Amino acid sequence: MSRPVRACIGIGANLGDPVAAVRAAIQALQSLPESRLVAVSRLYRTPAWGRVDQPDYVNAAAVLETALSPRQLLDALLAIEQHAGRDRASEHASGRWGPRVLDLDLLLYGERVIDEPGLRVPHPYLHARAFALAPLAEIAPDAPFPGHGRVGEALREVDCSGVEAIDDL
Repeated sequence: MSRPVRACIGIGANLGDPVAAVRAAIQALQSLPESRLVAVSRLYRTPAWGRVDQPDYVNAAAVLETALSPRQLLDALLAIEQHAGRDRASEHASGRWGPRVLDLDLLLYGERVIDEPGLRVPHPYLHARAFALAPLAEIAPDAPFPGHGRVGEALREVDCSGVEAIDDL
């Protein structure tokens, strides 16, 4: 593995068996090439964000050391989602922020700021999402968050009501 970077991944699901989906995603992350799973948060139950007319989510976060490029890592995350049954094309037709069988987001990639078609890092809504920041701050509070200081500092700026740890992995 050449020059690994620490990448932070957000994991969420609220359809089917979301706990099983999140755990299966974590197992899939362990199998990514040129990557090593460094840390995984507890599972959290969180209220839906954006569209609230849907079931609560189960969320977690993971930190990987990876030699994959940001685009390669994103492609791998999308493949894990697709394998779990996620159909992004039909989701786009029904609108943003709807229910998901699995959602994997590339939240941070080292200290890089990336703005390319289909790939924005840091994740453009991370600073406003307690459901992503709370699990991430549990395992990487000192991770650099370009434009916002560190992950732990950003967490202090959001309302975490309704975000509760439900399980250890």
